[in-house]
Amino acid sequence: MTKADLVAIMAKTAGGSKTASERGMNTFIVSIFESLRRGRRVTISGFGTFMVTRRAARNGRDPRTGKEIKIPPAKVPRFRPSRALKTAIR
Repeated sequence: MTKADLVAIMAKTAGGSKTASERGMNTFIVSIFESLRRGRRVTISGFGTFMVTRRAARNGRDPRTGKEIKIPPAKVPRFRPSRALKTAIR
């Protein structure tokens, strides 16, 4: 399913236009981005939780040369599905 598919479903279900649904979807996504950027969790009941975690520095290998390289620490987004979502998929 793509973003366009979700927008079409939202427009049909709400009885509104695709343009309004797309604006709503974009606002939703931007809000999640901004909250994560500020280091806050985003919890959607019955769906899951988006959060930012730290990945420690580690050693790796350059696949072309086989030479060992140092990979710096990084912040990465994570998603933890809710129990209801896990049950629905099973």
